[in-house]
Amino acid sequence: MKNVTDSFVSLGYWPFAGSFGFNTDILATNPINLTVVLGVLIFFGKGVCASCLLSDLLDNRKQRILNTIQNSEELRGGAIEQLEKARARLRKVEMEADEFRVNGYSEIEREKWNLINSTYKTLEQLENYKNETIHFEQQSAINEVRQQVFQQALEGALGTLNSCLNNELHLRTISANIGMFGMMKEITD
Repeated sequence: MKNVTDSFVSLGYWPFAGSFGFNTDILATNPINLTVVLGVLIFFGKGVCASCLLSDLLDNRKQRILNTIQNSEELRGGAIEQLEKARARLRKVEMEADEFRVNGYSEIEREKWNLINSTYKTLEQLENYKNETIHFEQQSAINEVRQQVFQQALEGALGTLNSCLNNELHLRTISANIGMFGMMKEITD
């Protein structure tokens, strides 16, 4: 490689010929080497033309290029198909995500309202229980006061009767009062 480079570099240093002429030095022009190369080409190239070789080389090259283009187109088509499938899957996943998001919000809202309604119903029940308890306690207190009033009235009446009545009248009054209390008890029950 160095010799080739040196020969080109040395071309710049050659002096220009003053005139045109033939080089008669057979070793400098190398006609023997040219003859050998032409002989080999003719011997091995019998029946083969240079344009046919070049045409075959170009046809082979063209066919390889066409095959490469066809393979590239097939790969491109496969890539486009995979891309479309991936886009379709992406759209599907996005729709499912939106659906889950909407359903999630709806479910949260529904649970919130269920909790509010349940709490409201529980508060109503507690209010009803409170009112029933108050009513029951009021009735119990009223009955207790009523019994105490009746008992005090009875004791007062008995005291008055005992001081004013004789034994026979006393016994009739007690029997009548016991009958009245029995009737009152039946009414209150």
